[in-house]
Amino acid sequence: MTTEPGSASTSGAEPADGRGYDLVVLANRLPVDQATGPDGKRCWQRSPGGLVTALHPIMQSRAGAWAGWHGQPETAPAPFTHDGIHLHPIELSDDDVDAYYEGQSNATIWPLYHDAVEQPVFDRRWRQAYHSVNHRFAAAAARLAAPGALVWVHDYHLQLVPGMLRKLRPDLRIGFFLHIPFPPVELFCQLPMRDEIMRGLLGADLVGFQHPQATRNFTRLAAHLLGANHTGGVIKHEGGVTTAATFPISIDVAGQQQLAADPHVRARAGEIRRELGNPRTLVLGVDRLDYTKGIEHRLAAYGELLADGRLDPADTVMVQVAVPSRQRLDQYQALRERVERTVSHVNGRHAGIGRLCVHYLHQSYDRAELAALYLAADVMAVTPLRDGMNLVAKEYVATRTDGTGALVLSEFAGAAAELSQAWTVNPHNLEALKDALAEAAAAGADEQRRRMQPMRFHLRRHDVNRWASAFLGQLDRPARQMPA
Repeated sequence: MTTEPGSASTSGAEPADGRGYDLVVLANRLPVDQATGPDGKRCWQRSPGGLVTALHPIMQSRAGAWAGWHGQPETAPAPFTHDGIHLHPIELSDDDVDAYYEGQSNATIWPLYHDAVEQPVFDRRWRQAYHSVNHRFAAAAARLAAPGALVWVHDYHLQLVPGMLRKLRPDLRIGFFLHIPFPPVELFCQLPMRDEIMRGLLGADLVGFQHPQATRNFTRLAAHLLGANHTGGVIKHEGGVTTAATFPISIDVAGQQQLAADPHVRARAGEIRRELGNPRTLVLGVDRLDYTKGIEHRLAAYGELLADGRLDPADTVMVQVAVPSRQRLDQYQALRERVERTVSHVNGRHAGIGRLCVHYLHQSYDRAELAALYLAADVMAVTPLRDGMNLVAKEYVATRTDGTGALVLSEFAGAAAELSQAWTVNPHNLEALKDALAEAAAAGADEQRRRMQPMRFHLRRHDVNRWASAFLGQLDRPARQMPA
């Protein structure tokens, strides 16, 4: 079902019995985006991504509601139902977007949680806005949730919500999942609102992380900052009990494999290779244009491989997709300029007439086009400086249904803990990065399959549905069954 933005029709957005929803998801964004339909009118379309795919059937079966920002700094539309999910838009003003989202969330917390790859900015006005918007989300959940319901809060934008919601509705089972890394004590303690964030997170019954190291960082911080007692992942503080555990997120493996088998996608993969001159080696990078993704390091390593003669510019091509991101922030504008300057430098030195060494694509692509790129690529370079998981690496492995392809993966991506057969590398070590790219490019089909087979087997057993079911299954246990 598609509903016009701003429509007053709730279309079943409120539970018929008036008691509330049995499952409430809170995330910064709703699982839908605004689009223009064939008739020229604005409408809603389902957002891409594994989280929406995983939660959709669960929320349908459990009478769930999803509350989040609808993406525009304007009056929020009335609640509505889309594709069987009850959606409750949260209003953000221009000031909220500036201070809560672009400021505290993405100029303070984001860089700090990613090992301070860029210097975080601390601003009192941003912290006040972050508190205010988090309270708005908590109040919405308190209104929407049925007695004893499950509330699942997502990501770094909403870290105060569990504690706020616990005060408003102590009857609820509250879960929180962090999709990005969680920093060690030395970094986290730079946050001016460090105690408030930790108390907010400890309002949850269950806090989930992508990687065991993040889980350990969290339990240590609870003891260091707040004097909480912890045994394993069970934290006791001020009469409350919070379990911290690791739940590595995954992808819709079956859906990705269906895309890989689609004749149109496979034909497009062949077309891409022809458009690029049928190179012997196609190296692919797909990232948001973010300073955590290591795009500059990757381009530098590739350029040096061409200069050293280890890769031949006559039969090697790199395609770098850089999806636009947070374009109003100065750090991201500066990053774009640096990346584009590096691309121009590599092409200016090594390209020939009618032949580029790097094709730089600063735009978004749909799932089918990305799948075609994955099928076309001989080498997939996923080399972030820090990443909670990185689902691109998993999408590439799932798409390569014939077992070929070479994945070069940063050891600082959460995915490296699961995809250990990849060519794993420290992206800060330029020589090691060059070696990994060169070795992956030179690998034969037998070597590729030897590495790909166990990674593909792992993904089939650990898809996004298993991730969501594991988290909600643990959250749904009565308190007496939680680890003591």
